[in-house]
Amino acid sequence: RGTTLFQKGFPRKTFMRTAVENRPMAPRHAQGMNVSLFDIVMGMGKAVDWLDSALADHHARVACVAESIAAEVGLSAQDRTHVLCAGLLHDIGAFSVKDRLEFLKFDLEGAEAHAEMGHRLVGSVGPLEQAAKLIRFHHTPWGDGRGHERVGDEVPFGSHVLHLADRATVGVKSGKEVLSQVEGIMKLILDRKGKVFKPDLVEAFRSLAAKEAFWFEVTSPEIGSVLADRSVAGISRMQPTDLEGMSELFCKIIDFRSRFTATHSRGVAAAAERLSAVAGLSAEECGTMKLAGYLHDIGKLAIPIEILDKPGALTREEWNVVKRHPFLTHRIIKGMGGLETVASWASQHHERLDGLGYPFHLKGEEIPLGARILSVADVFTALAEDRPYRKALPQESVLRILLDMARESCLDPEVATLLADNYEEINFVRQMKQERAKDEYRVFLQG
Repeated sequence: RGTTLFQKGFPRKTFMRTAVENRPMAPRHAQGMNVSLFDIVMGMGKAVDWLDSALADHHARVACVAESIAAEVGLSAQDRTHVLCAGLLHDIGAFSVKDRLEFLKFDLEGAEAHAEMGHRLVGSVGPLEQAAKLIRFHHTPWGDGRGHERVGDEVPFGSHVLHLADRATVGVKSGKEVLSQVEGIMKLILDRKGKVFKPDLVEAFRSLAAKEAFWFEVTSPEIGSVLADRSVAGISRMQPTDLEGMSELFCKIIDFRSRFTATHSRGVAAAAERLSAVAGLSAEECGTMKLAGYLHDIGKLAIPIEILDKPGALTREEWNVVKRHPFLTHRIIKGMGGLETVASWASQHHERLDGLGYPFHLKGEEIPLGARILSVADVFTALAEDRPYRKALPQESVLRILLDMARESCLDPEVATLLADNYEEINFVRQMKQERAKDEYRVFLQG
């Protein structure tokens, strides 16, 4: 398997001290880390709403309105769960800030593409399969009954719930007292009753809108707590296979936004997991590392695609925006109870041993082993993978750059040397994982 850090005589106690302190209990990891589906879905929606201040809490507000309407018309607890999840993720397929801001206009045309994109992204994860079907048709107008189907497919009832909730939510203008806006919002909806919105749903919404408490909940600064307090069956703890599948979904949502990084996170996860194994970490720690690799760039969901895909050099202001992403990674994952160690490792992959990294400026043993391994895996993958603007670098160039960075205290020298000693094995698993991801991306684009 290659030489481990500890077979080489590296002082395990010193090197592992922070990692051991943060290490999750093995039984908990084996059982799926006890992570809530609601926490994960809420984190997803929150991340994409950080793209622009005008989008703040949009997904959560839509989820709140949609679940309220679903309850008002008597949908089952399970169906309300699907509506809630769909509300939290309904615009996940829109990658551009320009597009997202365009969707805030009340009368909207040509929005089906991002709904289809969101359906294909979210539908790849078992627990969200039903929510994905609602997302697919959430911009389908009722059309005096013609909206019960589209392109030969039946439009789910929940899609019409989501459509009304989405439009009602964009009618609320931030910075203005909400109750004084209700009359105007209701007029917009009533004027489109039958043509755009399903009539019985409009009547249910009219009943809700008469209650001040409804609007206070929808616009509450604690909207996350409002949603979490609702007792909806099915917002449950994740099973191990579901958690990994959900993490792969994050990879697609993170990486598929940009042609420059379409397979990056899964390559990092594969390299980091194998590097952890040859370093002598336990099976549980290797599993934690895999999740950290999948999620390490989740903060980039809040970075505009216009910056990520910019062909030229970034301005200082744009670079400062990019530097936010590991901090946002920390915020998002830490909100998913049960993934504290993953949050630590994933959010510190741009720290340096000399303290000159970002965003926390940790140094030396303040940086846990997991973060050091992930940092090396991240740089290695970026150098060894194909990019649209260049081919993968040859092994000698990758190793030269890695070891130079280690000498400059950018990377941990022991971890970098360990990767060099096991290069062929680690590179092989990285290549295999990224080839599969590349095929998935090709199918995704063609679809």
